[in-house]
Amino acid sequence: MHQLTLKHFILKQRALNLYRQAIRATRSIPDRNTRLETVRWVRSEFERNRHLSDAKIEDKIASGRRELKQLFPGAYTSH
Repeated sequence: MHQLTLKHFILKQRALNLYRQAIRATRSIPDRNTRLETVRWVRSEFERNRHLSDAKIEDKIASGRRELKQLFPGAYTSH
């Protein structure tokens, strides 16, 4: 089993928090099918980026926060 560095552990938690925020933000989408499609898209993006290096994870978290803030300004909270 490979040991996580403290930095990677923290980044993993930040990514998980961003994922939760994004999923919660989809609750404001009134159309059920659009909401489910958006949830699938969010999940696939996180899965696709699952094996990135720490530096790239930091960049993806930053861009993900910007996108979330743009798409769902009322649902965004910084952590």
